[in-house]
Amino acid sequence: MVTSGPLRIVYFGTPDFAVPTFRRLLDAGEDIVALVSQPDRPRGRGHHLAPTPTKEVAMARGIPVLQPDRLRDEAFLLQIRDLQPHLGVVAAYGKLLPDELLQIPTFGMINVHASLLPRWRGAAPVHRAVIAGDRETGVTIMRVIKELDAGAMFVTASRRIGPDETSVEVERDLAELGSRLLVHVVRQIASGSATETPQDASKATLAPKITKAEGAIEWSLPAECIHNLVRGLQPWPLVSARIAKQRILIHRTEVTTALSPDKPGTVVRAEGDRFEVAAGDGHVVKLLAVQPEGRRVMTAREFLAGRSIPPGLRMERG
Repeated sequence: MVTSGPLRIVYFGTPDFAVPTFRRLLDAGEDIVALVSQPDRPRGRGHHLAPTPTKEVAMARGIPVLQPDRLRDEAFLLQIRDLQPHLGVVAAYGKLLPDELLQIPTFGMINVHASLLPRWRGAAPVHRAVIAGDRETGVTIMRVIKELDAGAMFVTASRRIGPDETSVEVERDLAELGSRLLVHVVRQIASGSATETPQDASKATLAPKITKAEGAIEWSLPAECIHNLVRGLQPWPLVSARIAKQRILIHRTEVTTALSPDKPGTVVRAEGDRFEVAAGDGHVVKLLAVQPEGRRVMTAREFLAGRSIPPGLRMERG
């Protein structure tokens, strides 16, 4: 089927990752008939309700906003049917879409997924790629089906992951990359020229949601794994440890070439800007930026100033 004008699109997206695609569709002149976002959540120290990042854009551009508590509510489904959408576009909405919703748009629904599918299907593809030490990731524009991130692929684009990049940096770039790909696919769907390639399910890996418990450091891990965990668990929950009964969050690390015979978690050196800890494989992890609980982020030099941390002191899980 080919349409004579712009597709009527319902956009499903909530966090910052979903904003570039939303804006690019609007700037491209596509007919966005509504935004569907998760409900507003408390933010900041005052815990006041604040609009989601996509809702802020929608309000500024005069786009109607729907924020259902349950996607299966008949009243919400009726609202979507009344909009008569040609296409649903999804980017980090945050909930699985039920079958009765997927069946409403004429051309179904497509998704901006932040991985090279079938690798890293699930809620946290960027974080899992960084934690695993992947050297490459990317974006896939795929069809949304009932099975999690298993739909056919329209197009993919790759991006290298630098050895010291965090999930925040990678995700920001993928959001922009995905926005460009998505507009291209929407136009192909409208013209009837889009093609879809099935995924190879035998190569699928899962990217489950990140939990707070994953941030408690295990010094018995190899140094590279600790470094990757610090990069991947950003901006939340961050890797945490305890030193002299004080909890700290670890923001940046470096794997050194030094070796240590000390037990994992032992402070090897703590002076000047050298805050070094033994890892499980005998290599040494250098802590570059840390945050004492309830305080600001500090460089190693700032943290160590005025603190006496003798070599041999053991750091514990956070």
